[in-house]
Amino acid sequence: MPVDRVVLAEPRGFCAGVEKAIKALDWMVKVFEPPVYCYHEIVHNQLVVEQFRAKGVVFVDDVHEVPPGSPLMLSAHGTAPEVVEEARRRGGVVVDAVCPLVTKVHHEVKVRARKGFTVLYIGHSGHEEAIGTMAVAPDAVRLIEHEEDLDALSDLEKSGAPVALLAQTTLSHDEWRGLMEEAKRRFTDLWLPGRSDLCFATTNRQAALKAIASEVDAIVVIGSANSSNTVALEKVAKASGCETVVRVNRPTELPRDLHGTVGVTAGASAPEALLDAVIEHLAPREGTTVVSVTTEDEYFPPPPELRELLRALCGALTVTTCAPVDAGRDPLGEDRGTSAADLLSATAPAA
Repeated sequence: MPVDRVVLAEPRGFCAGVEKAIKALDWMVKVFEPPVYCYHEIVHNQLVVEQFRAKGVVFVDDVHEVPPGSPLMLSAHGTAPEVVEEARRRGGVVVDAVCPLVTKVHHEVKVRARKGFTVLYIGHSGHEEAIGTMAVAPDAVRLIEHEEDLDALSDLEKSGAPVALLAQTTLSHDEWRGLMEEAKRRFTDLWLPGRSDLCFATTNRQAALKAIASEVDAIVVIGSANSSNTVALEKVAKASGCETVVRVNRPTELPRDLHGTVGVTAGASAPEALLDAVIEHLAPREGTTVVSVTTEDEYFPPPPELRELLRALCGALTVTTCAPVDAGRDPLGEDRGTSAADLLSATAPAA
């Protein structure tokens, strides 16, 4: 399927939160005999999930499916407090790979609810991040997905009670902005966080996509259908006016009639190997051009439970062998310089 040219949006692909989660689960697989359990998909990408399944990871949607004492990782999307408590009660090692940006929103919900606010939460019904966030203070949170949801709050408007507005981190900026402005119109004293809840990586990927949209004949968005930020990219691409927009999990899903100049981006949970495979499949006759709008250098360190686990293992080995194991060396000391992509198995993206 040779096209004329490929234009790559940059940034694209793995964000800092996804890097943190994938590397943490990879450590769990190295430390424990299979099976290692993970509550929900570690990130929303089919290929990543398939690769970890091949390594012995079992993904569950209920912690009661995890045998007592078994190692468990909680996904990057954030987990309801009662689920975290139950997971730890079951006696196994529990490592929480939640993205720090999601943790920030959980904290904001808790603080606003404690101060008597009703929290309007802009998010997608049924998404793991929305479920986990709303569970922080379920009696104080109202989900806002469409403008009609604001219409149903007339009693709240009349009451004069304090109202705050928070959001799922992976929303389209345009989608969030429209609902935010309408909420501000209805609630004149609406509380908003000093810094937007929207993930910087999500916003950056949308900005990069907008930068290439006007110069391409088609746009390919790489990522899975249950990835909120990937779906947001697809919406941004369609809103840009580009006539042909396709979302694919792998290169074999590309339509055969793509032609001309094709723009390519990838959701924050899509591995670079998929991007390489898509470009190889497109086989651009005139090569590939990269359009960059910013450089990302954010880094999220490994979960504290993982750091404690590895320190304890090193200590135990020192006692058992009567000799220091990697004395003075932090087992996670090279984490920042390690790429999550390098740790994934060599499963062919086109499979």
